[in-house]
Amino acid sequence: QVQLVESGGGLVQAGGSLRLSCAASGRTFSIHAMAWFRQAPGKERELVVGISGVGSVANYADSVKGRFTISRDNAKDTLYLQMNSLKPEDTARYYCAARAPGRTEVSTTEYQYNYWGQGTQVTVSS
Repeated sequence: QVQLVESGGGLVQAGGSLRLSCAASGRTFSIHAMAWFRQAPGKERELVVGISGVGSVANYADSVKGRFTISRDNAKDTLYLQMNSLKPEDTARYYCAARAPGRTEVSTTEYQYNYWGQGTQVTVSS
């Protein structure tokens, strides 16, 4: 099993920045592809960005390209999401997700992710 715990969300003004963290415990962190998803009220959960098991590949949603950066520190079992130039439309609950052990490639579909955190709320005021 893998346990994921997100942190770093909060309230920020438009144009501001936040850094989300996702601490993993349990099975070996480095062999999982990871991703950040988000869900706004009344909307479906969507992929923000994914990263492969060795951190060599990332797939960004068009809406966050150039503003968000995903990274991972396998030595610390931690996934990060640096969010810059935040917009009100970025307001959502952000979730960290991991694929099953050995699944090192990124998937864009949420059902391919076996482990989920509880989420952290990001609110961007205009």
